[in-house]
Amino acid sequence: MKKKPWFLSIAAVLGFTFLYAPIVSLIVFSFNESKLVTVWSGFSTKWYGKLLEDPQILGAAWISLKIAFVSASLALVFGTLAALVLTRFGRFFGKNLLGGMVTAPLVMPEVITGLSLLLLFVAMESAFGWPAGRGLLTIIIAHTTFCMAYVAIVVQSRLVDMDESLEEAALDLGAKPARVFFDVTLPVIAPALISGWLLSFTLSLDDLVIASFVSGPGASTLPMVIFSKVRLGVSPDINALATIIIVIVALGVAIASTQMKPARDS
Repeated sequence: MKKKPWFLSIAAVLGFTFLYAPIVSLIVFSFNESKLVTVWSGFSTKWYGKLLEDPQILGAAWISLKIAFVSASLALVFGTLAALVLTRFGRFFGKNLLGGMVTAPLVMPEVITGLSLLLLFVAMESAFGWPAGRGLLTIIIAHTTFCMAYVAIVVQSRLVDMDESLEEAALDLGAKPARVFFDVTLPVIAPALISGWLLSFTLSLDDLVIASFVSGPGASTLPMVIFSKVRLGVSPDINALATIIIVIVALGVAIASTQMKPARDS
């Protein structure tokens, strides 16, 4: 058995240390009893208790959860429709353009996306009076816009690998296209749908840049509140909040990975 070069192991250790050492340090100091975030004075969970007593944090967390849930659900619907069009409708005029537009948010800088959406909302309000100002609605629209690209890619990859003869057999037996979708296609792509929804939920929950452009008074998301607090100095309750977010995101990624594995193996 050929041994791997020793420097690859060292490079991997250094790389993972560089990436995860700050996260581990943040988690450890979230249990620090002292108000000083860089001086360890003993183990304590009091900052988690103080975090639950902060109405600003709790309100922002509830807003972020609502936005993430609605945005992920809408992105799942629109992203799945886009994936079906790109994989099941054959060649049609503008297909390449549609494919490029669907995947564009994946490579577009968030600053450009946020600024363009802000200008769009301002122009729409001036022309139609809708949306009236910036708030939860504009954030949901913005998050749905970039999250549906991720859903479309995940679902499209599953549809490409799917055996189309299953759908053809159902059509030959007299099933309507809608019945074929719900009874044949949907169960097969269900792992991809779950993965896409979880990925969209996580991305929406973590977003700061785009939400900062399209939000308004009374619609501050959790990342925006964290950023405003960190600018005044890192406090232990922020470490505790960041730890909770890390755990939630890690669970979401783990669930998405377990759901995507059967889709890749089948």
